[in-house]
Amino acid sequence: MYVRAVRFTDVSAERLQELLARIEESGGPPPGVPATGLEVLFDDAQGTAVILQHFESAEDMEAGGQVFSAMDTGETPGTRASVDMCEVKLEQTLT
Repeated sequence: MYVRAVRFTDVSAERLQELLARIEESGGPPPGVPATGLEVLFDDAQGTAVILQHFESAEDMEAGGQVFSAMDTGETPGTRASVDMCEVKLEQTLT
């Protein structure tokens, strides 16, 4: 599994709610994004968000990354601060 981790700054709770509503209404990723999962993390106190986009392969992650990188900044939760393209080396669920 691969994860594209994108960190945003200058994120308001209102802007994030707008983004979440659009995501929920769309019923899936944008065209051309072969994502298998999505996680949205928000730190209200710092005004930051981390978006974790899951992919089956490095090629899928690269293809999805190209679509997301070309997005209008008005469609993002804030200012893109960093993008990491990662292979998952460990996933552990604790009970």
